[in-house]
Amino acid sequence: MTGWVALAEDRRPLAAAVGPFPHRPFLETWWRHRGAGEPAIVEHGDSVAAVVTHEGVMSYAGDTDVTDYHTPLGPDPGAAVVAAVSAAKRGTSLRFDSMPLEVARPVLAALTAAGIEAVLRRHEVTMVLPLNAAEPLAVLDGKERHEMRRKTRRFEETYGEPTVVTGAEGFASFVKLHRLAEGSKGAFMSDATAAFFHDLLEVPGAIVDVLRGAQGDALAAAFGFVDADTYYLYNSSFDPSAAPVSPGIVILKILMERESAAGRRRFDLLKGTETYKRRLGAHPRALYLIEGVV
Repeated sequence: MTGWVALAEDRRPLAAAVGPFPHRPFLETWWRHRGAGEPAIVEHGDSVAAVVTHEGVMSYAGDTDVTDYHTPLGPDPGAAVVAAVSAAKRGTSLRFDSMPLEVARPVLAALTAAGIEAVLRRHEVTMVLPLNAAEPLAVLDGKERHEMRRKTRRFEETYGEPTVVTGAEGFASFVKLHRLAEGSKGAFMSDATAAFFHDLLEVPGAIVDVLRGAQGDALAAAFGFVDADTYYLYNSSFDPSAAPVSPGIVILKILMERESAAGRRRFDLLKGTETYKRRLGAHPRALYLIEGVV
């Protein structure tokens, strides 16, 4: 086993547009806060896989609830996974999830060639919006563009001109708004989860945006990551008392316009098929799961 340093930024994943999730800063932060079991960072040639074995199951490092994409780094993900699996005890179950198809296929082929019976199936999707610098809202049909602009006008009538403030100082507002949500969403932001998110601010490209009205009140917030081509919306929150004026949609509109102007080509809403994502014009990107037994 090598250390987390093997997951260096200069090692690129085979799949494009997978955000910070397969790299050292994210995974090392995840391990400190949420990891359990035995980690192994295994190299094979120019490729490397980060796995964890816990309660008899080997999976990629980064639990599926907070890690939207999984992939080894380097040009041969299958060889890296087989190298990791070769050290597993007989009878260990394998569960490698959240892979784009261009990663899942070579991983399955390598496992099969190594004599390991494994099956591949689609199990989740991320939702991705293409961005257009000339017309950020062009991906929406006419009805949805009209609806988004109508919601923005209603926001302005109630709270004044919307302003998005960017920076780590908005983190406290993000957490506070998240905890106002009912049910599992509000309960998700425990002290332990808030500490995890706080440390994720150190991941390159992490960004927090807070939507404020004319009086300065925080009404919605977004926690995301950016790279050269893509904005990844990792989590968001809003003030339930402002729900009639759709602050969550208003901040998304502003962020889409900002990221388009910055030259980014994708706005990745990550996992989940919530209705609002489809209404925004997002397209599903299939993610695949491989399961087997050593």
